[in-house]
Amino acid sequence: MYHYYMFYKPFGCVTARRDSRYPTVMDYFKDLHNENLSPVGRLDRQTEGLLIVTDDGRWNQLMTHPDYRKEKTYEFTALGTLDAKKLEKLESGVLLRGSDIPTAPCRICLTGTSVLSETLPSLHPEVRAATSHNHPAHPVVMGRITIFEGRKRQIRRMLKTVGCCVLCLKRISIGGIILDETLNPGERRELIDSAEAALPIQAP
Repeated sequence: MYHYYMFYKPFGCVTARRDSRYPTVMDYFKDLHNENLSPVGRLDRQTEGLLIVTDDGRWNQLMTHPDYRKEKTYEFTALGTLDAKKLEKLESGVLLRGSDIPTAPCRICLTGTSVLSETLPSLHPEVRAATSHNHPAHPVVMGRITIFEGRKRQIRRMLKTVGCCVLCLKRISIGGIILDETLNPGERRELIDSAEAALPIQAP
């Protein structure tokens, strides 16, 4: 019987089995003594939120297959502004540095605006220290973005193309799997059944 865990990945740990510099996602699963568990996809060290961990290798491969186009939604907070022109550009697809293929169309919904001085207290101390040299009145924008790809640091790189610098990024859903609001960073819960784990899926 396979196991599927919803994990709230905290800021600062890497999506790996072992790392010489940082704590890893799998450090939070050592108590289960299941060497077959692996994360489904990746989140970079500074990104938090929903990550699925499973010992079902075939399901893991299908979920991360580039042709499967599993929808992923993130909440973001970024230095900068996003007007209608920038939003249209992002939603249509942008060229990332080092790539000659535009990103696939995405969906973006803005949820608010602020200034850096009001945002700093809510940021992780590491980000706060790296950002505090900016002017206190620097504009900040918040929103949700849904992508269908999984390029390395994709959302951070996308927003950079329109002059925005991501301060906080949190994945809240993968397809029909939504991050449980009762979970705190570093906590997990086992998905009850195949329906909750969005199973089964067909090969692309």
